[in-house]
Amino acid sequence: MKENSQRSDRLVGGCACGHVRYRLESAPIVVHGCHCRYCQRMSGSAFAVNAMIEADRLTLISDGKPDAVHTPSTLPAGQIIYRCPHCFVALWSHHSLLGETIPIVFAGTLDDASQLVPDVHCFTATKHAWVALPEGIPAFEGDYDSELVWSAEAKSRVELAFRGEP
Repeated sequence: MKENSQRSDRLVGGCACGHVRYRLESAPIVVHGCHCRYCQRMSGSAFAVNAMIEADRLTLISDGKPDAVHTPSTLPAGQIIYRCPHCFVALWSHHSLLGETIPIVFAGTLDDASQLVPDVHCFTATKHAWVALPEGIPAFEGDYDSELVWSAEAKSRVELAFRGEP
């Protein structure tokens, strides 16, 4: 897995109207290019680029606060999506499998979304035929086994986050 080693001062983003602004305090744990139909619908695009990061490394840098909106997903429990209360842009989510420990930031809301490149592509069985996946990046027709894909550092960060350690 390639590392997303961007400087945190460049990993700043927010909603369309500027009311909610945030910063990632480190590179994400892992970045997914997800081609499932749900991510296509939620992103309004061919796929979503989602960045997993520890909750304590996602910092609000404006006075604006997002609203938590329960949203259906492919899992019965759905997920909580954090949206700007003014322009309604979805900024990040708390997936039902990860809870509040590891938010999933919608990378398209970064000021420079090109800063994050997917480490892995998943649910490619439902990707659009015209989307070409890059060589050298793992790709899976469905979900993938994180034990096989994530770096040792990524695994450690997730474990530490769920133990409540920085």
